[in-house]
Amino acid sequence: MKYTEEHEWLRAEGDEFVVGITDHATEQLGDLVFVELPEVGDEVSQGDEIVVIESVKAASDIVAPVDGEITAINEELVANPELANTSATGDGWFFKIKASDPSQMDGFMDEAAYKSYIS
Repeated sequence: MKYTEEHEWLRAEGDEFVVGITDHATEQLGDLVFVELPEVGDEVSQGDEIVVIESVKAASDIVAPVDGEITAINEELVANPELANTSATGDGWFFKIKASDPSQMDGFMDEAAYKSYIS
């Protein structure tokens, strides 16, 4: 897994990346109550705001970690936003993206670096 400074995680799955937010992010946000995901087929650029999340504490946006095409979204998360709180790196994933430039992943942190970053 790789991690961004925006508290997203990315896990390679074939030629796609599964993307979600970290446990640290869910702890900071509190209980999620609403999630708006991008559409499958959307072409996004790194840094684009593509997901809206609302929690009991705040509203936030999740940005595209890499350039690419959205290949899947987690419909279950839309119906049950709390999945991100209870299973941030499992069932609480947000979307899958096929990166047009996988080298954009090179600057992301591994788990040890991310743990240091948030401490």
